[in-house]
Amino acid sequence: MRFEIDMPPPHTFNPDERNAIYRAIAERRDVRRGFLPQPLPEDLLTRLLAAAHSAPSVGLMQPTRFLVIRSRGIRQQIHEAFLAANQHAQGIYTGERHQQYADLKLEGILEAPQNLCILCDPSSLQGHGLGRQTMPETALYSTVCAIQNLWLAARAEGVGVGWVSILSPDRLRAILHIPPHIVPVAYLCLGFVESFGAGPELERAGWEHRRPLHEVVFEDTYPIPVEAEAPGS
Repeated sequence: MRFEIDMPPPHTFNPDERNAIYRAIAERRDVRRGFLPQPLPEDLLTRLLAAAHSAPSVGLMQPTRFLVIRSRGIRQQIHEAFLAANQHAQGIYTGERHQQYADLKLEGILEAPQNLCILCDPSSLQGHGLGRQTMPETALYSTVCAIQNLWLAARAEGVGVGWVSILSPDRLRAILHIPPHIVPVAYLCLGFVESFGAGPELERAGWEHRRPLHEVVFEDTYPIPVEAEAPGS
C-alpha cells in the first residue's frame, strides 16, 4: 500500500488527540504548593495508578509497586525526615545561592491530601530476566517510566504531582517498613491544586533555566569536547 506524501501515517491520532498529549507534556509541573484539601476520588486515583501500571517495562517484568499514604501521622514522620535532609542539603550552598535555596518551596507532604511512594522490586522473577542480563538497572528505568505515565495522566486530570527527592532512603525505609530488596524510587505528593504554573517553578525562581533542545541533540557519535585554547595562542 502506498500513501500520498501529504497523508498522515497509518494509526496516527487525530489532531485534537495529538495536541492533548503534547499539551500534557508541555504543561506538566512539579507541584509543591497550592494543594486543595479534598482527597482524590478513588476512581480517579485508580485511573492514575492504572496509567502508571501500563508503562513499558523490561521483559514485561512490571517491577513497580505503589504505596498510597493517607495517614497524617505517617506523613508527619516523612515531613520531619524531609526537614532533616533539607537542612543538610542547604548547608552545601553558600552566599546568595544559600539564601535562594532557603526560599524555595520543595515539598507539599502535609498540604497534599495523599502521598504516594513508588517502589521497584528489581529481584522480581516476572519476565524471566529478559533484557536485564547486561543492564540490570533497566528494572529501575521501568519504574521511572511508570512515574512519568502517572505524572502525565495526572496533569490531564487536573491533578498536581510533586516529587520529593530530599529524603534519606534509609529513613524512608524505616518509616514505611520497606523490605530490603525493594528500592524506593519516588515519593510523590498528589492532589487537586489551585493552579498550575506557567513554567517550571525552579525556572521562575531563577534557580535554573531549561537548556534548548539543539544543545543536547547529536548525531552518530558523542561530540569530543573542544580543548580550551591556551592563553596567548
